[in-house]
Order: sequence, then structure tokens, then C-alpha cells
Amino acid sequence: MVTVGWLVRRSRRAGAVAAVVLALVAAACGDDSGGEETGGGSLGDGSLGVVEVAPGQAIQIRSVLELEGESGSGPTSEKVVRLAVADYGPIHGFDVELGAPIDDGCSPEGGEAAGRAIAADSAVVGVVGTTCSAAAVTAAPLIGGAGMVMISPSNTSPRLTSDLAGNAAADHHAGYYRTSDNDLYQGRAVARFLRDEKGLGAVAAIHNGDAYTQSLAEAFVDAFEELGGSITGVGVVPRDETHLVPTLTDLAAGAPEALFLPVFRTVGAAIVQQLPEVAGLEGVLRIAGDSSLSDAFLRMPEAEGMFFSGPDLDFGRNENQSTGLHAADLLAAYEEAYGTPPEAAFWGHAYDATTLLLEAIEAASFRDDDALRIDRAGVREYLDGLSGYGGIIGSISCDEFGDCGVRRLVVVLHLDATDPAATRANAVYKYAP
Repeated sequence: MVTVGWLVRRSRRAGAVAAVVLALVAAACGDDSGGEETGGGSLGDGSLGVVEVAPGQAIQIRSVLELEGESGSGPTSEKVVRLAVADYGPIHGFDVELGAPIDDGCSPEGGEAAGRAIAADSAVVGVVGTTCSAAAVTAAPLIGGAGMVMISPSNTSPRLTSDLAGNAAADHHAGYYRTSDNDLYQGRAVARFLRDEKGLGAVAAIHNGDAYTQSLAEAFVDAFEELGGSITGVGVVPRDETHLVPTLTDLAAGAPEALFLPVFRTVGAAIVQQLPEVAGLEGVLRIAGDSSLSDAFLRMPEAEGMFFSGPDLDFGRNENQSTGLHAADLLAAYEEAYGTPPEAAFWGHAYDATTLLLEAIEAASFRDDDALRIDRAGVREYLDGLSGYGGIIGSISCDEFGDCGVRRLVVVLHLDATDPAATRANAVYKYAP
């Protein structure tokens, strides 16, 4: 029987009157299937295989996120993913099961281990993750190669998608998508802020040499030089380095007016703590990337007065069309469930990434007697054709390389180490190409 709940859910997701009308017609004619008992309307051609979910079993998806370590975003995203799965509810009468979260380690090794474990489980349809681009570089080819999809809420490296000029990047693989923005945008945002808003002409940078930090540093350098600025030096240090005075001293020789720090937390903490020891860098403007927009870093007193680039979290009254939740609703639900506001920046992106995966599974599946059949190629077909999906983060459309972000970046000013959430909302510059 077609229920009111089913109709409301359909109308929210599709945003189309036609779906509701067709369902009402079916109900009036005595069809109790709800239009869900055959594969006539589902996506896919079977080319990547079909997952069959037996009666009484659950649809299997997984989260692959950094649960402990440097980024700070993983634990927040993991909590949001679970909220999103609960909010979305069953698909064609079948529950969705996340299983145990898998830690990506924010590293190539962690990504490869997670990718192999996921790829070996033929029941898994798709993945929300990874947290870190360094892990995605090795996880994506394994997960995509198994016919699955992977949707990241926080990967930002250009290496994973494209150069934004129609050319696939070296580490792009079919089946990979993300709701976060390509760092070519973030690099431009930082460059324009420093060059146009602050009027600076000479800047140095430090990165850790991985897929995320190096790509963001390079994107910034290229954009800043295009705007007529000068890069006085670029330091490269391991992500676990704690003695930064030699690197900072070398960079001080170029007399930079600012330091751009797309680094992980260990290095970032060492930098802000050791800067006062380096002659020539007193009072230099400090700006970090989105990986530092977590409570763990922002609670450091030495970080006060810094600028940070990252996603625009002013979501206003944006509504996720799959669940009907507004951003404010999600924040309230998160705090009620976990006793604290989100501890990092990509909470809206994680919610939308999860509902997009579930929408894709629903669009690519149908009831076959008492079982559910999910076409893997159909899941990709849905995401490849996505345009104008209403998400918490805004209107989401995916390009041919899996970039599905909304291209809204900000620079925030950190004023109070006791209130990280206020800092993430304290935008002093907005960039929307």
C-alpha cells in the first residue's frame, strides 16, 4: 500500500509532482507495490554486477574515515553519517547497515588497507569516505575497481578529480565522488584574500608533501603568482615533524609578509608555538587550510589571531531534499545525540554525501520477489547525472570527474580558543567563483 510517509519522502527527494501523482494513480488502481516491485524504473545496465539483498537482510554500506589522528574531521563525519542513515530510513523496505567504521589512517597505507577490506566484501554497495586525500589516492582505485562508489565529504586534492579545465588528474578513478570542493578553488580563495584584501606582495608556504597539503600549497602558489604576488619560499616537512625552527628560519630569510600553512596538526602546532623564536617572523600573518579547522587545533591559545580557509558553513535555510532537514535541524540533532556541536568543518558535507549515496542506491535498485537487486552501474549512473540536488551545503551537481562541491569558500578569523565553533562561523572573506 502507498503510505503518506512514502509520498512525502518521494516528493522531497525528487522535488517533482509527477512522482506523487503516479503513486496516487497506482494506489487508486489497487496496486499495493508502490511502484517498487519491478526493475522497470531503476537505473543501470548490469555491466558492473548486481548486489542481491536477501529477504530479512540489510543493504550494506561503509564509512572509511580517519577516526583518530591529525585531521580532526573524521570523528565528526562518522557521527553525521550515522545520523543521515537513520534519517533516510529504509530503501524499498530494506534497512541500511553501516557496520563498524573503518579508519583510513589519513595515510596512503591506511587507505590501501581500507580499500582492500572493502573491495573484498561483495555485499558492500558504496562508501562514505575517505577523510583525507592521502588515503583516497590508494583507496579509490581499489573500491572503484570493485564496481563500488566512494563519496568523500572532505577530500579536496585536485589529484583526485581534475584540473577544472576538462582534464582528468593522475589519481582520478571512475566511481569516485566528493561533496567537498576541489582545492584549486581554495588556493585561489587564499591568494585573493592575501593579495586583494590584505594587499600583501610576498608570502611563504609550508606543506607536508602529501596529496592534500602539497596540492593545496601548489594551488595557492600558482594563484598568488598569477595575481602578481611573490612566493619567497616553500618549506616541506614530514607531517610528524616537531622541530620547525630551522625551516622557519630559512623562510624568514625571504622576509615574507605572511605564512600559508596547509599542514597537519602536529606541524601546525609546532609552527605556531615556535614562531616567536624566529627573528623576522614576529607578527607575520598566519593563515592555515581547512584541515586545521577542528576543535583540537583551534583550542590552542597560540592559534588565536590566525586566519583559516575552508568551506563556507553559512548554510542558512538550506534543506536536504532526501530527509527534509535544514542545517539548523542537523546541528540540533547532532548536539542532542552527541552532547556537543560538530567539532570540525565538514559536517554538512558528510550528511549530503551519505544521502547522495543512499539516493543513488534507491535509484539503482528494485524489488525482485522478496529480494532487493542493486545495479552497481546504476549507482554511478545516478551520481554521474546528478544536477541540482538540494543539500545542506546547497545545490549539488556532479561534473564528469566526481567534483560535486558547491564552490563556496571562506576565510575565517580565529578570535577565541575557547569557542572553536564561533571561529568556523566568523567569515571575514568569501569566495564563490
